[in-house]
Amino acid sequence: MFNLDLIQTVAFAGVVLFIGYGLCRWIRPLSRYNIPAPVVGGLIVAVAILIARRYGLTPFTFDTTLRDPLMIAFFTTIGFGASLKLLKIGGPQVLLFFIIATIVAVFQNVLGALIALPFGLKPLFGVLAGSVTLTGGPATGLAFAPLFEKAGVQGAAAIAVAAAMFGIVSGGLIGGPIGTFLIDRHKLRKPKLHPGEGPAPSADDIVEAKIPEPKEAAPAGEDQEAYVLLKNLVVLLVAMWIGSWLSKGFQALGITLPAYIGAMFVAAIIRNFDDLTHWIGLSQRTLDDLGHISLSIFLVLALMTLRLWDLAGLILPLVFVLIGQVLMIALLCVGPVFKLMGRDYESAIMSGGFCGFMMGTTANSMAIMKVLVDKYGRAPRAFLVVPMVGAFFIDFTNALLITVCLNIFR
Repeated sequence: MFNLDLIQTVAFAGVVLFIGYGLCRWIRPLSRYNIPAPVVGGLIVAVAILIARRYGLTPFTFDTTLRDPLMIAFFTTIGFGASLKLLKIGGPQVLLFFIIATIVAVFQNVLGALIALPFGLKPLFGVLAGSVTLTGGPATGLAFAPLFEKAGVQGAAAIAVAAAMFGIVSGGLIGGPIGTFLIDRHKLRKPKLHPGEGPAPSADDIVEAKIPEPKEAAPAGEDQEAYVLLKNLVVLLVAMWIGSWLSKGFQALGITLPAYIGAMFVAAIIRNFDDLTHWIGLSQRTLDDLGHISLSIFLVLALMTLRLWDLAGLILPLVFVLIGQVLMIALLCVGPVFKLMGRDYESAIMSGGFCGFMMGTTANSMAIMKVLVDKYGRAPRAFLVVPMVGAFFIDFTNALLITVCLNIFR
């Protein structure tokens, strides 16, 4: 048995992460359905440990001290993305799409709780297989899993990963057909793209383009890029520091909160203060990079210690909940979402994208919309609205919604 200390554990996680990137590059279905590389790598270790456990072996023990700080750092960067200025730039359609997504997240939790009850399970089981893992993805599921465990949902981490993977694959499978159905049924075709037109940019690229980078020069003798990175890292750490005090204050009032909520709130306040004053000069691109690094390593660390055997006996109710979620999202996308967003070509593209991030990740949304526009024609409004809501705003309100559910159903 190998007992890995903190540095060794993080180094091992880094190696596993890049194994995940390699597998996603070599195994086409993994990249096609946008399965995150940290999830692929981490699950390989979790499965290997599960197999070893069947033979009475424990090959590794990990020091996961950095797991929670990395998780908090990622969600703090989500807070920095909650810019009211950005919401204003996006216009009324971004606000409307954001409201729709938040309401649907509520529906996901209500539906999940209702399906869980006949199986004799806690409503929180359905919530965990609702907006926690479908709207939130594997990161949100693993971040909230300890709180769901404390509330009586056994095997919460394993359930979260299973539900998130089901959602990512399901969203990738049905998002494109939903968009195609709407375009064909309502005869919304646009001219096809001309040869040589570039690929669709990522969600982060689209949103970052709307937030100008600060133009503050580095002090004499300092590298500009290093200075920007250092400043944003320090602001991130300060938000986490102040946020920890805020979280402790809420806990003293008897309110159940995940560890990162306080930091996420503080980050949102700092972001909007800086938007008004420009005193700090936050770089959204740098903060996104820091969040991506934190998320990747957190996911690997969390998955390496996943207790897959906890899923035994819970597969049937989980499948029923998830099938119900897929049907609900599909019906909402072809009906209310399409109609409320304008009943036009762009709305059809947005409906496909909505399915992607409400069942998995924003990367799914972008991939679905790219396939549709490659076939039917550009949809610039959809490529502004969907990433703003899916990559930035919905994670903020979803965290608050999950927190409310934890306090209601505990």
